[in-house]
Order: sequence, then C-alpha cells, then structure tokens
Amino acid sequence: MDARQLSPHCERFLAQSVQRLSPHTIAGYRRDLTHFLRFLETIGGARVTTAEVRLWVAQLRRGGAHPRSVQRALSALRTFYRWLNRQGVTQDNPVAGIRAPKSDRPLPRNMGADQVQQLLDTPAATAAPDDWLTIRDQAMLELFYSSGLRLAELVGLDLTDLDRRQGLVTVLGKGRKERTVPVGRVALKALDRWLAVRDRVPCPESALFISQRGRRISARSVQQRLALQSQQRGVQHVHPHLLRHSFASHLLESSGDLRAVQELLGHANLSTTQIYTHLDFQHLAKVYDAAHPRAGRRATDETASDT
Repeated sequence: MDARQLSPHCERFLAQSVQRLSPHTIAGYRRDLTHFLRFLETIGGARVTTAEVRLWVAQLRRGGAHPRSVQRALSALRTFYRWLNRQGVTQDNPVAGIRAPKSDRPLPRNMGADQVQQLLDTPAATAAPDDWLTIRDQAMLELFYSSGLRLAELVGLDLTDLDRRQGLVTVLGKGRKERTVPVGRVALKALDRWLAVRDRVPCPESALFISQRGRRISARSVQQRLALQSQQRGVQHVHPHLLRHSFASHLLESSGDLRAVQELLGHANLSTTQIYTHLDFQHLAKVYDAAHPRAGRRATDETASDT
C-alpha cells in the first residue's frame, strides 16, 4: 500500500476506535502511528513493506526506546493494519511476522498488610465532620484497596454505580468492559461518611467523587491527594496502582484462587494475573528463610555436598 494513503485512513481508524477504547489507548495509538508516518516521510518510502517496519523498529531502538515502548508501538501498527484489512483497504500486513523485542516484566511493588493498616487507619478514620477533603480521600483510599480498582475506573464512577445495600460497585474497565465487584464493610462505612458530606458542594455532576469546585475529580487530583495523604500518614510513595497491586497480592495470599482474582481485577487473560503468583512465591520464600531452622545454611550445605 502506498505510504501517502495511510494518513487519512489513520484518522478514520482512530475516530472509529474511540467507541471501544480508552482515551489513554487512543492517545498512545495516535502518538505511535504519527511517529511511524513521519518516519516514512523521512526515508521517502513509497510503499510500506516489512523492511520499512523493521527499519522503524531499529530506529526506535537506536533512539533509546525501551523494549516495552517498542512493543506498544508495534501493537498500535499491527492493530491499525488489521483494521485496514477488515475495511478492505489492503490485504497487506507488513507487521505480520515481526516480533517485538523481549523485556523483563518487572514485578509490581505491593504493600505489606501492616503498611496498608497504617495508611488506612490513621488519622482520617476519625476525621472531623467538617473535614470534607479528608473524608473524601479516605473513601477513595478504602475503595481502591477494598475493590482493586484502576485509577480510571474510580474516577469514572457515578453515584448510581454504587449499590450500598448489596455492597457492590459496577465499574467500566479496559476495553469498556463492565464488571461488578464487592465493596468491603469498612469501605462502605467510609463511603457513607463521604456521601453524607458530598452535597455540601453544589454539584451538577453525577460523579461519585467530586472536587471542591463541584466537578468530577480528575485522575491527576486523585494521584496528588493520595500522595499527600500517604505522606501525612508516614507511608511513602503510595499511588492508586500500588493499592490495586496490594489488593490482588493479599487476596491471592489468603485464598490461592487465581481465577477469582482475575475476575475481580478485570483481566482479560489469566497470564496477566499470574504475575501475582510470583509475588506470592516471594512472600513464601521470605517466610521460609525467616522461619526454617536450616534455611540460612542452604548455600553452605549445597557447597558441602558438591565437594
């Protein structure tokens, strides 16, 4: 396919994808596809083949792009060409057969149960009735950890998404897929306190969490407030995804039910959830090393057996 014909099709692809993909994903697709089109202009390629795609990947790597960034860029281009194929624009797919560079998948950091308790139990659990911000922040903290929500899922919640009687909340996850997850007793109490003071700020919004200006709270504001609250409570570097990781890790340690954790997190593939089994094994290894009377002598014993 002629490279010059790609640009208008790219805009159509992005416009149609808005209905099923998150704004974050759309922005990433736009950024990666724009970079690819500009690359084609610089090399003067009239036709896009596998060779041009390989050159693009090589340029990304030479420019210092992380393997995960290259993986994401290839995924965007691959998705775009699949769309072109479905539209009947072209039968070519120059991305087919190109493997993205492998990268080590870092294990997510999670908090210990005592750290979570320190974060959630002091001092906001006894916040004054007029402490509007702290009551709201406490409800967000409790809901993040209680239900394992993503940041975008919490920000997108409406009042009608919370079923206080059943102890459930319905969220719109990745790929615009809905799921309903339980809300714990302590989180429900925190939400009740928040709802009792929420109407003090005039708000035309249906959002569950609002700002002091009466608007739906932004993702950036949530991050900033969580960072502030955690610093004040003596727990450093707390962010929404850390609470989600901690929710998953603690639940898996207690239940061992990987499928249930997958459903609660809203993962499409079990392989995504399996990363938490590594965290669980790390925990077990630490317990073993600390408790087993001969654990500290394993290296010595192995050396002795080899001689």
